[in-house]
Amino acid sequence: MGKEGEISKERVSELYRKLLLVRRFEEKVDELFRQGKIYGSVHISVGQEAVAVGVGEALDGRDLVMATHRGHGHCLMRKAEPKLMMAELFGKATGLCKGKGGSMHIIDVKKGMLGAQGIVGAGMPIATGVGVAIKMQKTGQVCVCFLGDNASNTGVFHESLNVSALWKLPVVFVCENNLYGLSVSITKSCCVEDVATRAKAYGIPGVVVDGMDVFAVYEAAREAVKRARDGMGPSLIECKTYRFLGHSRGDPPYGPYRTKEEWEGWKKRDPLLLFTKQSGLSSDEVQRIDTEVGKAIEEAVHYAEESPQPDVQSVSEDIYA
Repeated sequence: MGKEGEISKERVSELYRKLLLVRRFEEKVDELFRQGKIYGSVHISVGQEAVAVGVGEALDGRDLVMATHRGHGHCLMRKAEPKLMMAELFGKATGLCKGKGGSMHIIDVKKGMLGAQGIVGAGMPIATGVGVAIKMQKTGQVCVCFLGDNASNTGVFHESLNVSALWKLPVVFVCENNLYGLSVSITKSCCVEDVATRAKAYGIPGVVVDGMDVFAVYEAAREAVKRARDGMGPSLIECKTYRFLGHSRGDPPYGPYRTKEEWEGWKKRDPLLLFTKQSGLSSDEVQRIDTEVGKAIEEAVHYAEESPQPDVQSVSEDIYA
């Protein structure tokens, strides 16, 4: 990284803490889901942590984020409270959405988390609208919109990029390309090798980065955020990454649509392992952070388990009519 984007030693430790927090939170959620303590459906982002954390490092507290259905890491990136997130996943009244949002619809507006979207690509036109509001109100904010590789094949992808480019909206589109739309390989669903190539059609920057490298993601996001904040319009960042677990329930880490060899190859580039090699953190520092994060996750689970169920009468509250 250049001097402008240089990260201090203290920030390096904090970056590792964030990476580990997302990893441990997701691993615990997967465990609880398999135990039947978390209902519905969950989409775990183990392996993709560097994208959320790298982008998050480029934002400030006033900025806004639109997440995908695999959005727990995006929420944690915006400093959503793990205890309240876990309570939401448990469907408890103390959850961020009072137990009504669940895994795919967590919102924490006070932290700049505008919500996760269960529908593929649904966040892009919303983020574009947010960009319009930011520009009209002249707040100086930036909205980051995360999307999956398969979302780039939807109509709203092109509509959102076109309008954002035309009006020079302060939106950064981040494609988390984990190579599969559920079980369909991107090689079977996309006519170009790189999703970022599509940015050329709208006259905006399209950048491909190593989504397993938090520093590479941060550098690309820093430049895109600065461009957006300076009134130069949107960018499209494609982060090549990989999910180590299945798409959702009952979906194994590898097979029938992913080979063991492919899975093992990507596991060798685990974002946490790569980070510890790059960062120079001592083994003692890594162990200390691991212990602290583990304790925080257990406290979150305890809080969720002890929290009350929503009152049945609340089902008609907090809705639009």
